[in-house]
Amino acid sequence: MVNAMKILITTDLYTTETNGVVTSVRNLRDYLKEKGHDVRILTLSESMNSHKDGDVSYIRSVPIGVYPNIRMPVSYHHRLVQELIDWKPDVIHSQCEFFSFQYAARIARLTGAPIVHTYHTLYDQYVTYVVPSKRLGNRLVQIFLRKRLKNVDQVIAPTHKVEHSLLNYGVKNKISVVPSGISLEQHQKRLTEEERRAKRASLGISDDQKVLLYLGRLGTEKNLDELLGLFADAFAENPSLVLLIVGGGPAREQLERYTDKLHIHDHVIFTGMVEPSEVQEYYQLGDVFVSASTSETQGLTYIEAAANGLPLLCRQDLCLQDVIEQGENGFEYTTEEEFLQNIEAIMQNPDWRVHAGKRSEEIAAGFDKEIFGETMEKVYESLLK
Repeated sequence: MVNAMKILITTDLYTTETNGVVTSVRNLRDYLKEKGHDVRILTLSESMNSHKDGDVSYIRSVPIGVYPNIRMPVSYHHRLVQELIDWKPDVIHSQCEFFSFQYAARIARLTGAPIVHTYHTLYDQYVTYVVPSKRLGNRLVQIFLRKRLKNVDQVIAPTHKVEHSLLNYGVKNKISVVPSGISLEQHQKRLTEEERRAKRASLGISDDQKVLLYLGRLGTEKNLDELLGLFADAFAENPSLVLLIVGGGPAREQLERYTDKLHIHDHVIFTGMVEPSEVQEYYQLGDVFVSASTSETQGLTYIEAAANGLPLLCRQDLCLQDVIEQGENGFEYTTEEEFLQNIEAIMQNPDWRVHAGKRSEEIAAGFDKEIFGETMEKVYESLLK
């Protein structure tokens, strides 16, 4: 029996949007609370009002205009922070390197609690939002991370891809690879065939059309321009194809204009943001999950798509090494020719799609949030010992 621990999770984002960091934090929190641990979260408010909602403390903040939904706290000395210092957590799990990390470091210094830090974001994919020179930006990222993580007791990398990046940055801390989990229970819920047909029809998708599905944030780092271009070529060869893009983000208007330029506007459907509790229904509207992104660190949407029984066709990336078994539940592509060949093969082989969907479900089972939570629990215990 594991002894109950007081665990503080710090994160810049918690309710402002749904992304890999937020999903990971929520799943971890749910698991730890189910196991009887006292879990509290310290995050940034979406306004200038600090407040507390149950075990979540929100510190007032202001937008900084660098990237959508990125905010900066107004003060690092607040009564809600003092409450957490007085509470004396046993361990602190930091999820972001910038603003909330400052709280984690201060609370750790005053209480003696060890810090576990999960590195979620490959900043070399985002650095041009701040520094025009990518080379200079990458150098600044390396210097910043080495200094920031210097006194962290344990670093968690969600994938080997992230581990490799940290090593390349020169980070000397102990690094453990712990894949973030997903809520398998949610993604094992299935629409009936009648419900699926009706939901597709509500989006203008007919029974004889085949749906390529992308689900995720609409940001330039997701390489959606490439995906639209590939779809345009695939559609030219197979007019029964539809591209369903689920999610919102700053690049949406630009992407919609690009569909006009490619003359595929009537065959690409943007749903906008959907409720997290309904996301599994949208996965199940697809026939194959597609992505051209190379900026993923966790690839949670890939795992969720697999859990919903979809084959996957994604640009080759290290984060996919435990998610796609080439030819078994999907394909990784590196060229336009490979993408088009794989789409044709997938669409012409319904029996393979069934087999691939079942294999995807089996692979996704290894990413259950229970496994993720149990592993993190052991990490905390080892630090306290």
